[in-house]
Amino acid sequence: MSRCILSILVALSTLVALLPAPASSQDRTAAERLGKVSFPVSCSAAAQQQFDRAVAQLHSFWFQAATQAFAGVAQTDPSCAMAHWGTAMTLLGNPLAAPPAPKALAEGWAAVERAMNIGAKTPREADYIAAIGAFYKDSDRVDHRPRALAYEKAMERLAATYPTDREATIFYALSLNVTLVPTDKTYAHQLKAAALLEKVFAEQPEHPGVAHYLIHSYDFPPIAVRGLPAARLYAGIAPSAPHAQHMPSHIFTRVGAWQESIDSNRAAAALARADGERDGALHAMDYMMYGYLQTAQDREAKRLLDEVPGVTGVSMTPIAGFFGRAAIPARYALERRAWGLAASLEPQPNPRFPFTEAITHFARALGAARGGDAAAAQKDVDRLEALRDALMQAKSGYWAEQVEVQSRAAAAWVALAQGRRDDALKLIRTAADLEDSTEKHPVTPGPLAPARELLGEMLLEVKDAPGALREFEASMKKEPNRFTGTYGAARAAEIAGDRDKARAYYARLLAIAERADTERPELRQAKAYLGR
Repeated sequence: MSRCILSILVALSTLVALLPAPASSQDRTAAERLGKVSFPVSCSAAAQQQFDRAVAQLHSFWFQAATQAFAGVAQTDPSCAMAHWGTAMTLLGNPLAAPPAPKALAEGWAAVERAMNIGAKTPREADYIAAIGAFYKDSDRVDHRPRALAYEKAMERLAATYPTDREATIFYALSLNVTLVPTDKTYAHQLKAAALLEKVFAEQPEHPGVAHYLIHSYDFPPIAVRGLPAARLYAGIAPSAPHAQHMPSHIFTRVGAWQESIDSNRAAAALARADGERDGALHAMDYMMYGYLQTAQDREAKRLLDEVPGVTGVSMTPIAGFFGRAAIPARYALERRAWGLAASLEPQPNPRFPFTEAITHFARALGAARGGDAAAAQKDVDRLEALRDALMQAKSGYWAEQVEVQSRAAAAWVALAQGRRDDALKLIRTAADLEDSTEKHPVTPGPLAPARELLGEMLLEVKDAPGALREFEASMKKEPNRFTGTYGAARAAEIAGDRDKARAYYARLLAIAERADTERPELRQAKAYLGR
């Protein structure tokens, strides 16, 4: 018996020896592909390698990994003050999304103080630490924007002082995108940032931050096409970083390249979920849902919707997670014109980000109003107004304005349901004009229902087809290749008797939906009109 057992044990040990060993931390690090970053600091040689890796992760907004990596730098070389600069940078989170929470601000300032107490070994490193310190200092007394502007000015001086330091230029360009004014239609900050980055890109075509921030700089309708080269390179520059897979879809969405957006976000969501990044996964899924719905891939959209409740994990940038969780079901209902489903959505109050609750109330209001229940819709409009007021009180002017757009648009459809045509048209026009005066936030692929597109739909409802056609065409300039906008233009042209435009827009609709996995009524109508 003992001999038998011994034989089994020997056999098992032999088998184990033949199996591949689990990948070590070093092996995993070596296998990572994050692009090429060289950020020389006066730390130990071992720490330098770790530092470059951490900065590469930071440039791809891989905050969970970067936080751990900078902690590793500090452990390898306790005298490396720049390790704590890196920690302070990660605590910003996505600086284009939302200001850090009070806890992150306190921790960021503590990291700056640790760096100062250790002491920078060079004037350049001292300048980097002082620059991020300008953002965190007195965060309990000074509002976000003055501190963001102070950081931008500090980075401008740093980049000018060290003109051969490409990292200084890159981080300065990012700061310009943080301090842009959403109502500035000259895109002055964005174009200045892009000009700086394009020069570096020519020298360092595999730098993850350059490609990443170029996409952000061009993420605006009139200039989005300029971002296509960076968008089509970034995923390949840093294939290990979840955000690098997602970020190209910002440009793809802007230009209406839906399948490229879907493919990007499918890869991004898979990587993010594997890494426990709930927010990154939900952000990618929101963009993916948007693409599926524009192409009438409704079965895929439903499959994605069903996955949302199961997305759990680490929360590093919660705005993306909260936004995506609210937006995905709202989009699914509204884009498919499922008014009853929209009206039945359950709001999730969120004191920190009230605008995510507004998403659901907007969808509910549109669903109820367009389903004929004006009284129910009015309750959601009332809640939208309360959320707008709360955002104004919290000095969140941008989001207050976005909720105001939603409130006016929803109120317009309530008015129409009540037979108040003139009031309805006035309200929806002001909503469209207000939405046109600003820009979308990076956290969203686009409005749940563009206000000017809704204006076009309302004009069709009141039998003004020529007016509807003008509004749909105007909306499509800002939001190209949207399913609803393209169909609306086709239908309006058909009713107005413009056969050439009707045929062109119906043909475009079928091209947009060439991968449709369900035949929406709009597609049947397009085929019938074109004789297909």
